[in-house]
Amino acid sequence: MSRAGARSLPQWATTIPSVWLRWDWFSSVAVVPYVPTLGPVHPHALTPRLLADIHAFNGTGAFLPHDKDQRWARVKDEIILIGDIVHTPHETVIPTLTCRTGTLKVHYYSHGTPDFPALAEMIDTWSARQGAVAARLLWFHPPGQRPAAAGPSCVRLLLKTFHAPQHLPPSTVGDLRRQPDLAQDSFAAFAHALAADGFAFLHQQMHTGSIDAPVLVAVEDNRVVGAIGPMQTMPDPAGTPRLLPPYFGVLPEARRRGHGRALWHAAIHWAAAHGAAYLLVQTEIGGPSETLYLSEGLTTLGYVYTRPVQPAPPARRSSSDGHA
Repeated sequence: MSRAGARSLPQWATTIPSVWLRWDWFSSVAVVPYVPTLGPVHPHALTPRLLADIHAFNGTGAFLPHDKDQRWARVKDEIILIGDIVHTPHETVIPTLTCRTGTLKVHYYSHGTPDFPALAEMIDTWSARQGAVAARLLWFHPPGQRPAAAGPSCVRLLLKTFHAPQHLPPSTVGDLRRQPDLAQDSFAAFAHALAADGFAFLHQQMHTGSIDAPVLVAVEDNRVVGAIGPMQTMPDPAGTPRLLPPYFGVLPEARRRGHGRALWHAAIHWAAAHGAAYLLVQTEIGGPSETLYLSEGLTTLGYVYTRPVQPAPPARRSSSDGHA
């Protein structure tokens, strides 16, 4: 709820157990094309049909055909808590639960500023009901609003549209699988060094055979110093082929040598050559990739803010509910 609204809990309790979302209400407050359980989508893919498909698949464990998360799992583990949705003409609050980790994620859509105390109260209620052990609040700002310099985590959502490849990819970048043995063997150390950027997870997936797709690498002295991948395409909800978001990083000691830009250009060439129409990426405000993406002319679609919220301990929940 926005700060302009009422703060009392009963006014938050409007739920819609038998109704999904009104498109006119939701589309008016979805200032960034980001939907629960799927994440960012292309603006042309944010349609009433997409919302209906999400509703139809919710809780079944099956992936929508265009869900990028099926790369990493066999079962869709995140579910929307339909009965707890708060939905008005001016704001929409959609909680989801990832059952495996017990993580509650609350998506707040509005043109106003979130009322954090009221949202925290709702998060406590939902966490107690679902047994959640962690929670995160997400809210969104349109591209015209400059993000705050400090405070909660903020990422910029960017769109890159691909065109037919006009140049050969940089000769300094190639498929990891075609590199000399020493370079291939060095990828494990590279992945460990950039574990925070997801490369340790990617390396594990590659090692178990879950991923069989190109990972493009930059190599110095038979050592991987940068990578982008896996390079995979998938139709989006509208049927348009897109490049799935790759992991992208360069070792700190190898930055400012052109590796990041060479990797990016190689990825653009690969995507266009394989029929992808676009790529959506999220990058941290002020990070090295943001500087690169903006210099390469990517379009900003908006900003996604994330704030961790610690659910109240069980004892406090019981006391506040009047059961202690």
